[in-house]
Amino acid sequence: MHQTKETLIQKVTSYNPNADTDLIAKACDYSKEMHEGQTRASGEAYYTHPLEVAHILADMRLDADTVITALLHDTLEDTKAQYDDIRKAFSDDVAMLVDGVSKLTKIESQTVEGKQAENFRKLVLAMSEDIRVLLVKLADRLHNMRTLHHIERDDKRRRIARETIEIYAPLAERIGLHNIKEELEDLSFSYLNPEARETITNRLSFLRKEGGTIVKNIIALVTSLLKEGGVEAEVTGREKTRYSIWRKMQRKNVAFEQLSDIMAFRVVVDTVEQCYHVLGIIHGQYPTVPGRFKDYISTPKPNGYRSIHTTVIGPENQRIEIQVRTHEMHEEAELGVAAHWAYKGGSKDVYKDSKTYRWLRELLDIIDVEAKPEEFLENTKLELFDDKVFCFTTKGDLIELPDSATPIDFAYAIHSEVGDKCVGAKINGRITPLNTKLKNGDQVEIITAKNQTPSPTWERFVVTGKARSRIRRYIRQQQRGEYLILGKAMLQKIFQQEDYKFTDKAVAGVIKQFKADNVEDIYVGIGSGNVVAREVFKAIFPGHMTATAKKPKDDDDPSQVKPGIPQHKTSSKPLAIKGLIPGMAVHFARCCHPLPGDRIVGIVTTGKGVTIHTIDCDTLENFADTPERWIDVSWDDGPDSPEAHVGRIEVTISNEPGALGTISTVIGKNGGNITNLKITSRSLDFWDMLIDVYVNDTKHLYNIIAALRATPEITMVDRARGR
Repeated sequence: MHQTKETLIQKVTSYNPNADTDLIAKACDYSKEMHEGQTRASGEAYYTHPLEVAHILADMRLDADTVITALLHDTLEDTKAQYDDIRKAFSDDVAMLVDGVSKLTKIESQTVEGKQAENFRKLVLAMSEDIRVLLVKLADRLHNMRTLHHIERDDKRRRIARETIEIYAPLAERIGLHNIKEELEDLSFSYLNPEARETITNRLSFLRKEGGTIVKNIIALVTSLLKEGGVEAEVTGREKTRYSIWRKMQRKNVAFEQLSDIMAFRVVVDTVEQCYHVLGIIHGQYPTVPGRFKDYISTPKPNGYRSIHTTVIGPENQRIEIQVRTHEMHEEAELGVAAHWAYKGGSKDVYKDSKTYRWLRELLDIIDVEAKPEEFLENTKLELFDDKVFCFTTKGDLIELPDSATPIDFAYAIHSEVGDKCVGAKINGRITPLNTKLKNGDQVEIITAKNQTPSPTWERFVVTGKARSRIRRYIRQQQRGEYLILGKAMLQKIFQQEDYKFTDKAVAGVIKQFKADNVEDIYVGIGSGNVVAREVFKAIFPGHMTATAKKPKDDDDPSQVKPGIPQHKTSSKPLAIKGLIPGMAVHFARCCHPLPGDRIVGIVTTGKGVTIHTIDCDTLENFADTPERWIDVSWDDGPDSPEAHVGRIEVTISNEPGALGTISTVIGKNGGNITNLKITSRSLDFWDMLIDVYVNDTKHLYNIIAALRATPEITMVDRARGR
């Protein structure tokens, strides 16, 4: 029997007389119009599905906005309807809810199996900012499962059933929708293991015939016992579900005949005090089974479930499980969070003072229970995983990461080598920066290159411990290697200057003196600036008299030598430098921004290796008294030389529209790329600024300066020195 618009409105008004019935009717008509011409696998008009979903939610006695959302939940995904259309026709809340359900439907298309199910459940929870979105999604899945038999392909039915039992049934349990959870499990069970389900069904039918009077007798005896103890109670008995019986058989590895608690009896009373009174009466009459008592009233389950469970050797010597709870607890157990709507009687203090909804108050922003029903869950937020982000790989695997995670974190979560080789990332098909913060539901594709290595700059924005430790490990290894090469080269140079043959064996003789473990440690100490190369040489040859230092090559040009700066002997070729990773053994001073083509000098800095300065940098005067820290260096012209360096220029421009754009255009047309810009002073007519530009060498920089000087808006431009 198909549900109708009229029966839906009657159902809603039966528990909410103030509901906007005109708006519900409008939603019915709108949904029918939008889905016109669409059919389901059964051949029925598609509109019957959202109408059935709305009825499921009305049976849970939910607010009008949730019912309307159910009617419209597929319109954004499957019809020409737009977000603004729904917002204008209904309300902002309804549009937001429909959009939330649509987003969950999109991620539902991802393949999630096995261990990924738990992450998928977390993703659904994280994306359900309003818990009503999840309620609609669960009702949608329930109706789809009820009609799953219309799908012809067996493999598709099984896939949907497995997804339901692994993801949606646990979600229903998480928010306390006990009835929906059990129906989803049973329907899934019928497709995943129909033979086992049929066997258990037959066994239960046999037990009903054989023990029908036993159940009635137990109910009568327990009811009479409680009445004698002064408690009026509602006692019922029911079979455990076929799926729960099968799971217990699997978990405990026992046969059906060995299960002693297939029947569960429930005692429902009015107050919490009566629950414990009932417990006392039952335990006073029947022997208890050790280890089978659980008090979920004093300590509720995480989903808010409250009840007392005990197993006793009861009437007719039967081992039976008895659950004791109040009417309110029973309704909450059946409807979960939706029980807020269904159970309106009693004092509001029940919700405020009891521990029942402590978990819910922590997760949801619940407004006062005396508010109108349609407002009750209006602003609820499900914040179980607000500190997590869940993203898909291109294969559909789900990766859980901390909030603010980036593609680099994602890459390392896949595999350490994927992280190490990462050169770029696509998020939802679009190339994005590696420091982009990921969002729930993003699909991330990592682009790798064989020769790529981790960049020290990644450490500034990664958030996972794995990514950070891997990057640091690489930097340490790389730095040690760079320090070792540099330190050895520096010591070799001193040996050459003093006309000695260099050998590792000679250095090995002073290992203990420098508290090192091996020769490499000494080289690393020299390269990092923690050990002075000349001190090592003196330790090896304590009686040697060092030759007087001479000034660097090009001594025919005294204008290039600054007063007070130590001059070095250059009988051998200066150390060549390469474009190493910034922050490694050799890096370039920011005070003078040396470029290929500049005459340069190296300063050994403790713990940092060698810093390269131009020979005329003002900073060098600070090192005039430590000649042992100076080394001759030159630009390396090999294939590993860097393609770009940062050159700094100072510019004065006229304060007029378009001036900054002109500078950018001129620099770009001449092959440069602005990396930083700082305005140092402003006046009404002129602005002074420093601009950092990527260039190949000094010639390239001066070509850009010449082009800028020819620009009318620029009144002055020159290379910045020591700034």
